[in-house]
Amino acid sequence: MKTVYADNNATTPVAPEVVEAMMPYLTSQFFNPSSMYEPARAVATAIAQARKRIARTLGAIASNQIFFTSCATESNNWALRGAVAANPARRHIITTAVEHPAVLEVCRDLERQGCEVSYLSVDRDGKLDIGEFVRTLRPDTLLVTIMHANNETGVIFPIEKLSRITKETDPQILFHTDATQAVGKLAIDLKRQFKHVDMLTFSGHKLHAPKGVGALFLRRGTPCRPFMTGGHQESGLRAGTENVPYIMGLAKACELAADHIQDEQDYVRKLRDRLQEAISTIPNIEINGGNAARLPNTLNVACHYIEGESILYQLNEYGICASSGSACTSGSLEPSHVLRAMKIPFTAIHGSIRFSFSRYNTPEDVDRIIEAFPKIVESLRRISPYWDMERNAPRPGAARIDDPGG
Repeated sequence: MKTVYADNNATTPVAPEVVEAMMPYLTSQFFNPSSMYEPARAVATAIAQARKRIARTLGAIASNQIFFTSCATESNNWALRGAVAANPARRHIITTAVEHPAVLEVCRDLERQGCEVSYLSVDRDGKLDIGEFVRTLRPDTLLVTIMHANNETGVIFPIEKLSRITKETDPQILFHTDATQAVGKLAIDLKRQFKHVDMLTFSGHKLHAPKGVGALFLRRGTPCRPFMTGGHQESGLRAGTENVPYIMGLAKACELAADHIQDEQDYVRKLRDRLQEAISTIPNIEINGGNAARLPNTLNVACHYIEGESILYQLNEYGICASSGSACTSGSLEPSHVLRAMKIPFTAIHGSIRFSFSRYNTPEDVDRIIEAFPKIVESLRRISPYWDMERNAPRPGAARIDDPGG
């Protein structure tokens, strides 16, 4: 049975073209780019060219504003901790309650170090209140860090507007966005659309590059201390011998993503929307974030009165890979902090499933999910103490579906 992979927000298959681009640097072009002999200088030149290629896909910015890291988690740590270290006079940070743990946990650690962090709320659709954001900005605000798109629900935040408001309020406030889920799915232009964004982070394995490589965009003049010291690499801001093959793979993946950006908006969105339409006919099913602007590939489904872990187990029996939330928090018995912030009813907060597609998915993949998912929901509700199978509805006295989750 062919595996249906519908968990692309967790990681993506490496594109064949990316593997091809990496191979010379895993074999004949193995040289350390810091060495002085000619073969090594050729590798250093290839890194410089890769930096330019990535810069072009992000909006024709200067290539010396792109810095290579091991992943988005490292990039986020560098952006946040580096900004705080470089700006000791200000200690206030603004973020959201639905950020990825790679941002939230850093913010909590910075709180323990004396920073004050304001966590913006979201509504039932996962959207921010612009008014709350404006009211939260203060004279001592150092940094705003807000994700471009949510990894669980796909809800897109208005980064262009938020960053503009930030700079119009105080040009000294730094603006960072974790664009890990957006790069490759949404067009990004750091020269025009995101001209007020000082720092942007992303990871290669979300756009068909391998795991183990990411990047930080650091706009020229942005005060940010190095995160790793001990070498001259990356203009002295990120020490460590460059991961040359993976950098080559990231550059190729970014170019492929730019070439296929319309596929995301058309082909991938149609796959997602077709699945959403089919499973929305199941009783007591909701689409988390369904009334907000979302990534074209992401569908987060709330199934009332059953457990998400049980759904995933049965999907696995059908050869279908999906997720109950962020891959970085898998194994936790706690309900999703994103869905809690959205006040998803407690009857569904443990029963929410995320499907996320890529250009490598097929209509047949969606057919398999459409065939399997209603059967799984029915079988689990058959053993649920809250569900009346004869009525195909919640049992009398069961909690109302609009009761907020805890």
